[in-house]
Amino acid sequence: MKVTDGAEVLRFSLLGPLRAWRGETELALGSPQQRAVLALLLLRRGRAVGIDELIDGIWGHDPPAGAVPVLRTYVSRLRKLLESERSPGAPPRLVVSIGDGYALRTEEITSDLAEFEEGLALAEHSRARGDSRGAARLLDTTLTGWPGTPLAGVPGPFAETERARLAERRLTALEYRLRVELELGRHETVLPELVALRAAQPLREAVCELLLVALYRCGRQAEALEVYASTRRTLVDELGIEPGPSLRAAHARLLAGDPGLSPPAPVSAAADGTDTEDGPYAERADDPDRDDPIRAAGGVHPSQLPADLPLFTGRDVELGRVDALLPAEDHPDAAVVGLINGMAGAGKTTLAVHWAHRVAHRFPDGSLYVNLRGYDQGGSVMEPAEALETFLVALGVAPQAVPEGLDAQAALYRSVLARRRVLIVLDNARDSGQVRPLLPGTPGCLVIVTSRSRLTGLVAGHGAHPLTLGPLTTGEARAMLTRRIGATRVDAEPEAADAIVELCARLPLALAIVAARAAHHPGFRLADIAGELRETHGSLDAFTGGDAHTDARAVFSWSYHALPSAAAELFRRLSLHPGPDISTAVAAALTAVPPRPVRALLAELTGASLLGEHAPGRFAFHDLLRAYAREQADTEDTEERRGAALRRMYDHYLHTTHHASAIISPLRETIPLPSSTTDSGALRFTGRRKAMQWLRTERHVLRSVVEHAATHGYEDHAWRTAVGLDLYFDRLGFWHDLMEINSSALRASRAIGDRLGEAHALRGLGFFHTRFAHSAEARRDLGRALELFRAEGDAFGEARTRRCLAYQANGEGRFTVSLDHYTHARELYRAEGDTSSEAIVLNEVGWTYILLGEHGKALEHCEKAVALHQEIGNPIGEAGAQDSVGYAHHQLGQYDAAVERFERALALYQEIGDHYLEADTLRHIADSRLAAGDRDAAIDAFRAALALLEENSHPEAADLRETLRDLEASDPGGTGPA
Repeated sequence: MKVTDGAEVLRFSLLGPLRAWRGETELALGSPQQRAVLALLLLRRGRAVGIDELIDGIWGHDPPAGAVPVLRTYVSRLRKLLESERSPGAPPRLVVSIGDGYALRTEEITSDLAEFEEGLALAEHSRARGDSRGAARLLDTTLTGWPGTPLAGVPGPFAETERARLAERRLTALEYRLRVELELGRHETVLPELVALRAAQPLREAVCELLLVALYRCGRQAEALEVYASTRRTLVDELGIEPGPSLRAAHARLLAGDPGLSPPAPVSAAADGTDTEDGPYAERADDPDRDDPIRAAGGVHPSQLPADLPLFTGRDVELGRVDALLPAEDHPDAAVVGLINGMAGAGKTTLAVHWAHRVAHRFPDGSLYVNLRGYDQGGSVMEPAEALETFLVALGVAPQAVPEGLDAQAALYRSVLARRRVLIVLDNARDSGQVRPLLPGTPGCLVIVTSRSRLTGLVAGHGAHPLTLGPLTTGEARAMLTRRIGATRVDAEPEAADAIVELCARLPLALAIVAARAAHHPGFRLADIAGELRETHGSLDAFTGGDAHTDARAVFSWSYHALPSAAAELFRRLSLHPGPDISTAVAAALTAVPPRPVRALLAELTGASLLGEHAPGRFAFHDLLRAYAREQADTEDTEERRGAALRRMYDHYLHTTHHASAIISPLRETIPLPSSTTDSGALRFTGRRKAMQWLRTERHVLRSVVEHAATHGYEDHAWRTAVGLDLYFDRLGFWHDLMEINSSALRASRAIGDRLGEAHALRGLGFFHTRFAHSAEARRDLGRALELFRAEGDAFGEARTRRCLAYQANGEGRFTVSLDHYTHARELYRAEGDTSSEAIVLNEVGWTYILLGEHGKALEHCEKAVALHQEIGNPIGEAGAQDSVGYAHHQLGQYDAAVERFERALALYQEIGDHYLEADTLRHIADSRLAAGDRDAAIDAFRAALALLEENSHPEAADLRETLRDLEASDPGGTGPA
């Protein structure tokens, strides 16, 4: 966005921590009091603010001596910061003097607060002209864009008053949205939100009134009356007042059964103009929200469906029923939800994936798939928050931009999906609660859910269309057998084939296993196979899901006992693994067998359909087969043998994790690891790329492994593995994972009384609380970690914790505190002779001075860091320090010097092979080239950075692609779109 004279618009954020950007570059706003001056000028919206008002707003009734000159210094610094492009001697253009005060001209600035108010105005306009659904969408998007506590970290009486006013403004807007949702008849959808809101705001009568209406419409009149009575008691007891006239009137209408409280008739498509004659899945060329910023941010088109089964057979009736869910002329008020339920092994996933492939062409914005692992007996059931994070990243949201908390994640997910047409497959759901947060909030998407349960809550509350999947028909089952072993064998022994079909109870999973063995042994007579099945027939109590006619265990037993002993042992060992899938290397660790023979055993299991290979070298069980394998392990293996296998597995993950971390950052301080007493086959990596790829691939497995180790007697492995994960996971923005991992590590270390492990876990938790702006929690955990490290005499742990505390202080504008922590950390490293870490601290001190706007001091410290890294031969550290030097030069307007340093950093990152940081430095080069007026060189650098991000499928590629598109579309003079 450009202004007419070619200067970039300044954008401010006031609805969270006060921040500012010029174009894509964030500005360092200086000390907390300087931020308070800026906040006051911004919120006066161009009106003059006198000196006295400024002093009162910043310091209150007790200003410091010399407040006026200090204030004028703050204004002077703000002018330099906000008007950096102003020619020397030119009059101020933004921060202007009026009388004895100042004003901030607003013509060339924008803010999230202005966008919030514009969104509310548009919503009110839409509702006034009868478009309630459009109003609801606008309100939902507008409220989702509210990032946190307004003016967080800004001191002074004025900021405190404005925080309260803005919080009230948001709450009023939220009530307005809920009222509009009720007008649309969405009482069941908003009821949980209203219940939670009333619990948080028990004295707010408007919320109580909305809740009464929602409960009444849901048929819960008695609960509605109790809510009113409880609210009245609270108002009388705490405030000494009766409910207001509006709430009393709603109560009277409820008692009288007023028809006006009944749900409204559905709003027609013609009335609100949301759909065209082409149906809910048609693109609207005139849709004013097509270029919605949320949709643009999620411009990635994921394609996550598993491969369709080439041998899919039958289910014609069921496919006809699910196809009917997408009639061309319907205009649903919500996303369509198809629910496939049925017994385990009935082929629910196979049918869902096959159907998804049949209709995927109707969803041009992509497809999402997740296995929720609802019935996993290894303890790795997927939480909705984990699934949401996976989906959001797949849709183009950077991992670090995913908010914390299920409600916030679900709100962002619904906003990203708004007006998009995406196919979503939620496989193997445990219950309705696991599914609800994953449902879109607007029409246009299709959701396919599979579950062993009927999920009646999903049917009743969200209009899901249920399809109960039973066994195949006899004809379908016979056709399936024929496709897998050939018509010649089936036609030669038709009676035996029919017997196999019935002995497998026409269950697809059982038939697939029997057919696999028959196909691998073409000389076996079908009659002999049927005879073996009869001999091993048994009970199915553990696996039927309530259907006593399906004997899966007999089929599993028959195939399992046909395995060679080594393959059977591997089958049992794999059931001990807690994660969603298993690599070849871990399979080798579990069995203490070298990788080459293990590959042959894995091929034996996949060939027998007892194990699936969903990606090259990565294997997973069907739930039933995992349960059966674990049952055999418990029966046939001693506890000692199972424990030895688990120890080898945990040793493998612990040592491989730390090898990977050491490759990525070889001079970083480490923790001592216990010597491996097992042949765990820990992996070693020849380069950073392979180490990073292993960590990325094993991401969800490692999270499960740490949690499993913490609860199964391997507490030391749990916290030590967690320590090895923080560097890489933090760089990729997997902060939610790290919160869970460090929480498990904390429980584990406390369970065994390991104070050093507790300190590391608290340091990790404290740092990632900082990432989520949880100031109180961060200070608590980091403070306790500091105490423990000092008590244990761990200088490296103390120094690292002080750096975390300094980082948090920088984020809150407490720069003096930050510099004090860095001073202590540097002294600790120097005492230990750790020159590399001392140099890193010097670079971090330099960055703190950049935040302070003292770029000369920043250059001094960052140059010292460069020299130290060169002295010890640490190219990774030198690259980071060179990049910081370049950034300081850029802030000083010395763009040629900045590019020179950025290019030195770039060469080092290319030598190291760190493509993410290489791309980051290329973006810095582009920014400096652009600031210097070399538009073509800037575009070339941005393109090179984008190529690296796309090569590594990095989520930041989407944002950079948008930046590059805007730059290429602008004219060379930078005055606007061509």
